Amino acid sequence: MNVFEKSRWIWLREGEAADSYADFKDSFNYSGVGSVMLNISVDSDYTLYVNGVYAASNQYGDYEHYKIYDQIDIAELLRKGKNEIKITVHYFGVASSRYRPAKAGLIYEVINNGEVLAISSEKTRSRLNPAYESGRRVAVSGQLGFTFFYNANNETEYGYSGSGAVEKHCTFFPRPIKKAQVKVRKPMKNVTRYDDTHFLIDLGGECVGLPTLDIISDGEQKITVAFGEHIDDGCVRKNIGARNFYFEYTAKNGENIFTEYMLRLGCRYLEVFAERPIELRYVGVLPQVYEVKEAECTVDGELDRRIYDACVNTLRLCMMEHYVDCPWREQALYAFDSRNQMLCGYYAFADKNKEYARANLKLIGRDKREDGLLSICYPSGSELAIPSFSLYYLFAMREYIDYTGDVSLAIELFEKMKGILDEFLSNTENGLVKKFEGTQMWNFYDWSKFSEGTLGKAEAPVPDAAANCLTVIALEHFRAICESIGKQFPYAGVADRLRQRIRETFLDANGLFTMSEGKEQYTVLANSLAILSGVVTGEAAERLCDRLLDGSLVDCSLSMKVLEYDALLMTNAEKYSGVVLDEIRRNYKKMLDAGSDTVWETIKGASDFGNAGSLCHGWSAVPVYIFHRLQIAREGAK
Repeated sequence: MNVFEKSRWIWLREGEAADSYADFKDSFNYSGVGSVMLNISVDSDYTLYVNGVYAASNQYGDYEHYKIYDQIDIAELLRKGKNEIKITVHYFGVASSRYRPAKAGLIYEVINNGEVLAISSEKTRSRLNPAYESGRRVAVSGQLGFTFFYNANNETEYGYSGSGAVEKHCTFFPRPIKKAQVKVRKPMKNVTRYDDTHFLIDLGGECVGLPTLDIISDGEQKITVAFGEHIDDGCVRKNIGARNFYFEYTAKNGENIFTEYMLRLGCRYLEVFAERPIELRYVGVLPQVYEVKEAECTVDGELDRRIYDACVNTLRLCMMEHYVDCPWREQALYAFDSRNQMLCGYYAFADKNKEYARANLKLIGRDKREDGLLSICYPSGSELAIPSFSLYYLFAMREYIDYTGDVSLAIELFEKMKGILDEFLSNTENGLVKKFEGTQMWNFYDWSKFSEGTLGKAEAPVPDAAANCLTVIALEHFRAICESIGKQFPYAGVADRLRQRIRETFLDANGLFTMSEGKEQYTVLANSLAILSGVVTGEAAERLCDRLLDGSLVDCSLSMKVLEYDALLMTNAEKYSGVVLDEIRRNYKKMLDAGSDTVWETIKGASDFGNAGSLCHGWSAVPVYIFHRLQIAREGAK
């Protein structure tokens, strides 16, 4: 039997509304013999209870044409005779960096040894959840989506009626990776009590998981909980610009024990504000962990070991149902960020993180844009694209083949990769790739001068050095991919012609490559890319490497250092390895000295991006890769 063969997509009869919470109930009889699987898929997220006990949550990020369903073994939660399931669904309805809007819906089936025990249908009982305040539409951030407002005084088991059928046309696939596991509470390492209504909680380190509280309240009152990664201001930054790092819980009289399973927090600190005195027994996080085994590794030197461990901890915390850039502010999958995370993960984890990396590459490859480029994130409801990040997808695909030996995904997504290159090579002028035109094209390369692009504003469609060097590198990666899968490389001679035009256009009399023709825009990134693309080689490349290090060029940020370090080590590893290691130790020691157990988005830390800098950012775990490349880290017991 095909999955959901007898089931219907359903929703509330009164229709859908953005940021709404709906409950669905069903019951069935169980003989007590054999396995029982519940298959489920929703738009947008869900929490499943079986006989009143939490069983599972977390819809995999997906598309209507690549719709993921979970297969959940619920037998251990069942009893012989009548059983009940309850599914609470949070419908987002508004585009974000991690959600592409579609119709609200739930579909499920309960299967016992091939027999269907329950299905979603118009007979499924449903209601608008009375405890969640639907429709508030307060976003944590534009990337992450909505926070929540919950009133425990409105909890009731009444108000159900039949459901309405929904027309949704999805192609289903089973979840390609295991589900993240919910663990026991992260202990409150330190609690600062300002008074009986105001508390600051330190979990002792960065944590990713589900907000949970256990308090006693003398009467009904609103409790606001802010969450963040630092207390540089002496408190948690609850609001940063339009971002809202908090949730609200309205307590009932007496004991209140609550966990929210559909919003994951990335934080170290929580600040609690009550209207009247409370007894705070616990406020914090149930860690939600994608379990992966760390590879045995020996790292020379105490500082290097601490840097390595902080990087691996960051990689772990930035793994949800897919890679996320940062768990605090965005929780979004980017092609460049995840390329760095995959590259480091091949070394950090025992199985090279093969299954997880493959699932992410496939999810990215399922993105659909008419122009052939990749969207900014996956799945994303935004029309925005960062063209250069599309090229990094070819970096990641080639590296996946090199590290795992698996060519099947490259065969499946061959046309997707070719389409990206076709789009770049059709966007040319005088033999050079141009910046992409339009307000939805963010020509971003790095968080540094001359490389940031203009978000939301159209740029003149002129060539620049970074786009052309990246195109050459992507072409060479695609050539290697074609060789691996037995395909003819369709771009013979193109890379060499581009190299020649790059030299003619962007190389000045000082032996430096400028970002823009005729302008003094000298960056470490553009000149590193000139080396990596083979535009400059030999002694000229070594002279250029010396310029990368003399402080005269605009430096690149932490994430792009992987390209600078590769350029230096590819040119002369013996000469430059010490310089690379010294810089890593200097930059990352700053994070450790600040008490961080994770690595930062940029070296500025929390103060960057208008005080919204992330202190746990997967793209900065670059030392894992570099330490292994330079044999500072080696396979084997610690």
